Amino acid sequence: MGFYFEDFQSMHAHEGMNIEKTLEAVARRYIGQNPAHPFTYRAFSRAGILRGKDYRYEADFNKNFPNAKLGQYVYAWAKIWADADSAIKFDIDCHSPVLIYVNGAQIFRSDIFQERYFNKRTPLEIGLKAGWNHFVVRVRKTLGGFGAVYGTWLGKLPYYFLVPDPAREGQEGWIFTEPRDTELEVIPGAPGALTPDALPEKLKWLPSVAWDSKQRALGQMTRLFGKTKNTAAIGWTRAQFLLPGNAAYTLKGRARSKISVTINGEVVYATGKAGPVNARVSVPFGIHDIIVRAECTGGDWGYELALSQATGKNEPLVLLNPANMTGTGAKWLYLGPIPADAELDLDTLTDLNKLHDSATGGRIYWRVDEPDTWVRPYNDNALYGKWNYPLGVTLYGLLHAGAAIHSEDTRRYVVNHFQSCCDTYDYAMWDREQYGGATNVHHLLTSLDSLDDCGSAGSAMLEVAKYYELRGSRKIADVVADHISNKQVRLPDGTFFRKNLMHTFHEDTMWADDLYMSVPFLVRYYQLTNERKYIDDAARQFIGFKKHLYIPRLRLMSHVYDFMRGKATGIPWGRGNGWVLFSLSELLAVLPEKHKLRPQLLDFFREFSAGILAQQDAAGMFHQVVNEHDSYPETSCTAMFMYGFSRGVRNGWYKDPAPYIRAAYRAWEAINKNSIDKFGNVHGVCRGSEFSFQSEYYKRDLLWNLNDTHGIGIVLLAGIELCKLRDFLQEG
Repeated sequence: MGFYFEDFQSMHAHEGMNIEKTLEAVARRYIGQNPAHPFTYRAFSRAGILRGKDYRYEADFNKNFPNAKLGQYVYAWAKIWADADSAIKFDIDCHSPVLIYVNGAQIFRSDIFQERYFNKRTPLEIGLKAGWNHFVVRVRKTLGGFGAVYGTWLGKLPYYFLVPDPAREGQEGWIFTEPRDTELEVIPGAPGALTPDALPEKLKWLPSVAWDSKQRALGQMTRLFGKTKNTAAIGWTRAQFLLPGNAAYTLKGRARSKISVTINGEVVYATGKAGPVNARVSVPFGIHDIIVRAECTGGDWGYELALSQATGKNEPLVLLNPANMTGTGAKWLYLGPIPADAELDLDTLTDLNKLHDSATGGRIYWRVDEPDTWVRPYNDNALYGKWNYPLGVTLYGLLHAGAAIHSEDTRRYVVNHFQSCCDTYDYAMWDREQYGGATNVHHLLTSLDSLDDCGSAGSAMLEVAKYYELRGSRKIADVVADHISNKQVRLPDGTFFRKNLMHTFHEDTMWADDLYMSVPFLVRYYQLTNERKYIDDAARQFIGFKKHLYIPRLRLMSHVYDFMRGKATGIPWGRGNGWVLFSLSELLAVLPEKHKLRPQLLDFFREFSAGILAQQDAAGMFHQVVNEHDSYPETSCTAMFMYGFSRGVRNGWYKDPAPYIRAAYRAWEAINKNSIDKFGNVHGVCRGSEFSFQSEYYKRDLLWNLNDTHGIGIVLLAGIELCKLRDFLQEG
């Protein structure tokens, strides 16, 4: 049996050294398991408990209830899904006495120290059962405060909760009680008390989703947008027109102001004044958008409309929410106020990635006819449309694997992924400002504080843009370049290190990984702009990183330098060393021949390669801790090393290429025997790491995941580079 599965299950057992077949299996499995689903659109109440810039919920009930009495209680309730029995890391700051219940059982009670140091996080690990898990946070008002800040332990790893009320199923957030003098007898979320209606005590749960009677009497545009003259607003829904051909339908209702109605791109009705609506319209078979444009002249404005079949039983048409929203039963979306003279392009108007110009200045987005409730997009895909550093290298590999296996569909998948990222960037930045800082698309670019957040994905995006049009990619590339060049913290000699991060464990450190998180992007941005300063910066980084991380006796790199201790860890983690060789090959492939640092960097490439080569095991693999072969054989570093070796041979960087040719082929054979099964699953890829000064952490705690994105793209790139080496050697 192989290390990860039975030998007969391996890719090698079925395809031998057929590189293209391996690439095809890995690429097709990845795309098949990560289809391009659209975003989820949820109703979102801005009157609820919002997540702040650190992605935790900020419950300040002094703000919600300024007249609450000392000693009163508020209960906040939400639910979260778990695919299997598991646990989540949860942090809480206690601004007053707090209890936490999970599925009806108390799992936390604050003490005087947690309440005294209210800005100090208390970390919890909370067990979840498979299915829905109900969380209740109970706070009590004291002179010291009335609330808590709670949620994810790290904004880089966000999760969110959903409302447990069936009437708003799918809406993000927490519902909460009004202040009460007594504790609840039954805790919400306990068995038998899973919905508000199932509780023995009938409570008013906030935020409210219903307008009061005074607001209900007004037109929807008035209650949503006020009565500013010379403004307009849009209502949007969809309907199923199921009569064959071009059939007749009846449009009935009331206009409270000037309106026009567009169906399937054609204006079918218009009136310049308030009054009843009764019109016959002709619409072809299908599901079509219905757009109502209303104008305000200073009085009440809006409309009530219904469509039905014009013949037979006059059955009303089924309306569909055009965003397919969860968290609301609303069928109409509304946008406003916009200038009354604004020209409307229907394709732009109905593109849910787009913001629109407000009549009062700034940008606006869609909302629903409920108090303080907006449409909000959530990327609930596990991987598609996301932006992070392991996905950057995954998509880089998929792009070129598509070329190697002659699959335009594979390449288009990558293009569409990045186009989605580009299309949603402006919205994501707007969302951050509107709702407290925590976004559900582009959470890394909207809270950009590290090279991890931008360099790898930015580099892959620029690689895609070499071959395909990516609308909006230059804007994001410029943001990434500005962060790396002007905002990323550096040592006095200009070398990058980590400081002022949301992830405080990384504070005051330098990671070998960051050569990949910066250099490939700088190389491609240099190619894009032809500005020498970017390639110069990339070259200088290797000098600075080598100074702090290189272990001369091993000819390997430490994973991390800890400036708090003034020491490198001395542990040559496999993938950390892989990032270095991989990134150095990216730089040398583009660095001008006469660059003053090129001789020094070539010497380092050769010396470092020799150190790595000495650690290849008898099977052809490299290990999680490179020089400790009792650690597990690790796939991503093995692929990175063979990638660097293959590239070095092909570009003539080695004085004696023969050992590296053999090592690259042995590594690919080993990966195909030990790491890739016949279905294209990639085994043995170390998950995302922290760091330690002892190798036991890397060997015993930092274990591997199946199909981890830290390794899929690297494996593809390694195979592609071996194809190029094969062709190069055959031609030579």
